Amino acid sequence: MPALLVANGWNTPEDLNSFTGNLMGPNRIQAGVDSRSLGKAVGRAREDFMSIRLVAAIAAICLSTSGAFAQNAGKPNDAQIAHIAYTAGQIDIKAAQQALKKSKNKDVREFATDMERDHKAVNEKALALVKKLNVTPQDNDTSKALSKQAADKSTELAKLNGAAFDKAYIDNEVAYHKTVNDALQNTLIPSASNPELKDLLTTGLKIFQGHQQHAEQVAGRLK
Repeated sequence: MPALLVANGWNTPEDLNSFTGNLMGPNRIQAGVDSRSLGKAVGRAREDFMSIRLVAAIAAICLSTSGAFAQNAGKPNDAQIAHIAYTAGQIDIKAAQQALKKSKNKDVREFATDMERDHKAVNEKALALVKKLNVTPQDNDTSKALSKQAADKSTELAKLNGAAFDKAYIDNEVAYHKTVNDALQNTLIPSASNPELKDLLTTGLKIFQGHQQHAEQVAGRLK
């Protein structure tokens, strides 16, 4: 959080409004503050404050904590869990396909090939399981947030080439697998009611933990 916000203890929009209201009133004259400069500073502070709140809201959805699923009115049900897990796999499949089109780095291409193969295999098992259980995967706020974040990242990566792309792709894969693995371990697996779904997620977690280690190794070689 910017030092200006922290120093003044602004935790809510009301705190900021109260502070700026006082300064823009008679207190401004006593403080010897130029109104034009103050207006610009306040404007920047408001933008910073709202940006922080927006980032925090997105993080609350996407990060792998219990708060990530708050918009699902408590813990996610099996239909939502199936959709979240499948969406996470599809995201990494598309990211791998983008890497295979853009990268010429041997390590990056090998990693991307593994990602595409493994996530496709897990997602195929997931589809077979939900069909067997007669469960329709249910779209939800977490799935939508993950998809939106992935689309933004793909657009960002599309603008890069060569070593810059390789590093950005692998760094994102490290962060992404950390998030997904933590969500699986701490939220999705504990919340799953069906034993077969829970077993599939547990198997997926072991595979994806291997992916994270692989990504970290590649990232280390790209430095």
